[in-house]
Amino acid sequence: MKEPLLGKTLDELREVAASVGLPPFTAKQIADWLYKKHIHSIDEMSNISLKGRAALAARYDIGCVPPVRAAQSADGTRKYLFPAAHGLIETVYIPETDRATLCVSCQVGCRMGCHFCMTGRQGWSGNLTTAEILNQIYSIDERDSLTNIVFMGMGEPFDNTDSILHATTALTAPWGYAWSPRRITVSSVGLLPGLRRFIAASECHLAISLHNPFPDERAAMMPAERAYSITDIISELRLHDWSHQRRISFEYTMFEGSNDTRRHAAGIVRLLRGLECRVNLIRFHSIPGVALHSPSQEKMEQFRDYLSDNGITCTIRRSRGEDISAACGLLSSTPNEA
Repeated sequence: MKEPLLGKTLDELREVAASVGLPPFTAKQIADWLYKKHIHSIDEMSNISLKGRAALAARYDIGCVPPVRAAQSADGTRKYLFPAAHGLIETVYIPETDRATLCVSCQVGCRMGCHFCMTGRQGWSGNLTTAEILNQIYSIDERDSLTNIVFMGMGEPFDNTDSILHATTALTAPWGYAWSPRRITVSSVGLLPGLRRFIAASECHLAISLHNPFPDERAAMMPAERAYSITDIISELRLHDWSHQRRISFEYTMFEGSNDTRRHAAGIVRLLRGLECRVNLIRFHSIPGVALHSPSQEKMEQFRDYLSDNGITCTIRRSRGEDISAACGLLSSTPNEA
C-alpha cells in the first residue's frame, strides 16, 4: 500500500523527497501542490520532473478519498460519510449567513462511552491518521468556502493527540493551509495528558465537554470523569492565560430534570468563577434506548440568563441537521445508524 503525502509536514516532505532522489527544495513544491492547490494526483505536479513524479508515485499517493455518501438537511447542513482504514466516519458541513463550519471526526467511533452520545454507544474501532483527518476537508465540494473547523465530530481528540497535533499543524503552518489558529476549535472531555500537550503545542481554541458541574453526577454520564475529574481539568486550565488569543469554552448539553436546575447553574458559576471562558448550552437530541429529554426553550433561556447574570458568558447553540442525524451527539457510522 502506498503512503499518503497528505498531512506530512515540510520536514517530513523533505524526507520523502530524499527517499526518491529529489532535491530538498522539492518538499516546498509538494507542499504547495497539496495544501494550496489541492491536487488529486502526483501526475499534476507539473514543476517536478517526469522522472521525479514517477519515483514519487511508485511509493506515495496524495491520500485523498471521496466521500461514499452525502445527506442534505432541510436547514442546509450537509453530512458526509467517508471511508477510513478502521471503518466509516461522518463529517458535517454547517453553512450560515456569515460563516461555514466543518465538524471533523478524529476516530472511528469513540471509547469515552458518554451515556447520551451515539458515537460513544457505537464503540471504538480505531484512530484516524492525519491524512484521514485532513481528507475530510480536502475532499468536500465546499472546501474553499470554509471559515471554521471544529473537532467535534466522532471520537475524542486527546485519545488521538498525535494525529490532532499533526493535522492542526498542517492547517495553520505557512507551508500548509496557513489558517489562523483562531479558526479552529478542538473539543475534548478533558483527557489531561493530551490536553496538556495541546495547550503547549497549539494556539487553536479549546472546548471542554462539561455537561455537569458535580463530579459524581458527571461520572454517571461520562465515564472519563473517573479518570480525569472536571475539578482537576479546571485546575489545569487555571494555570494558563485565556484572556487573549486562544479562547476556551465549555459545552453543556441539557437534560430535563438531570442537569438543568438552579443548583446546577450555581455549580457552574462556582466551578468557573474567575476563568475567562464561555458556556455553550446545547439541546439534547434524543437517541434510541436513552430515557433523557431536552428541557424547554424557556428553561434553557432561564439557565442561560442565570449564568450571564452571574458573570459567565453564555449562549444557546442553535440545533442544526437533526433531520439527517447530523446534530450534536447523533453521529454514528455503524451500518444501521449511519
